[in-house]
Amino acid sequence: MAEIKDNIYGYTTTEIAELLLTGDVKKYRIDQLFDWLFQKHENNLDDMSNLPKSFRTKLAETYDFSLPHIINQVESSDKSIKYLLELVDGEKIEMVLMPTDRKTTLCLSSQVGCSRNCTFCATGKLGLTRNLTTAEMIGQIVLAMKLLKPEVLTNIVFMGMGEPFDNYDNLVKTLQILADTDGLCFSPRRTTVSTSGIAPMIRQFADSGVKAKLAISLNAAIEDKRCELMPVNKLYSLQQLKSAISHYLAYNKYKVTFEYVLIKDFNMGKEDLKALIKFTGDLSCKINLIPWNRVEGLDYQSPTQEEVDEFRTAIMRVNKAVTMRQSRGDDIGAACGQLAYQNYINKG
Repeated sequence: MAEIKDNIYGYTTTEIAELLLTGDVKKYRIDQLFDWLFQKHENNLDDMSNLPKSFRTKLAETYDFSLPHIINQVESSDKSIKYLLELVDGEKIEMVLMPTDRKTTLCLSSQVGCSRNCTFCATGKLGLTRNLTTAEMIGQIVLAMKLLKPEVLTNIVFMGMGEPFDNYDNLVKTLQILADTDGLCFSPRRTTVSTSGIAPMIRQFADSGVKAKLAISLNAAIEDKRCELMPVNKLYSLQQLKSAISHYLAYNKYKVTFEYVLIKDFNMGKEDLKALIKFTGDLSCKINLIPWNRVEGLDYQSPTQEEVDEFRTAIMRVNKAVTMRQSRGDDIGAACGQLAYQNYINKG
């Protein structure tokens, strides 16, 4: 049986340097390695031409340099591309690249499946198989950067399969490597972590000193409605969530984004609007409205364009930044709440 080697992308640059400097490797060689891994996005040792063969041999014997393997990809009419990726143990995840005229965003996964079971989301119906490692999350980012060349990845959102804060330690390490000037050197201003509302972990994240924007999947500001949509609310109430968000804002200059999925005849009434305004009114935030994307087998309805426009007009009367997320990749099951959609249907 072949020896299982640690993946190089699971280490911070400090850890890599400490491991390699224990031998006879010079510091400048490590800097050259970092340049190949994190700036040139090269994971093939044979192509790292300025590294001595003896060094490359040592690296190959010690570390795994592989990235998640693409086993399928499908392109949307809006040019978004969903990738089905296979991990080293055969488990599968999805990531999505979403280009626009001004930017290109990667939506990456943090878990195989998800345990939070939000009732409007296909991924939650799969249940949780396991957390992704740091190497598997960084691997998605490096893979996306390789695929985009010569274009550049401008934004990263942890909004794919999984609840990022349920994989907290690996998430934080991923964000550290992502922002590290010797690592991927990616701006925290262009990195967003989306959570269903794990209040204690929001507080812990605020205290960690690791910087990233925060998006909260809110979807209802009335207690019983949010409990119906999102079982996490039975553990951490809206009051606890708001307190945790206020704590986060005390340590971060970034506004919080509230994601609000618009579901016909459920969370778009006058009482819902009033509750949303009250909940967000005294917070530094913006509100992102998302018409629900159809998932076969789930008993919800998408609102009409007229209903969406009416809700948006009403909420924009409040002194908050309100955006409308355009559904990207809906025709390929890559839109918000649809990841693992086909897996869910096949499983059902």
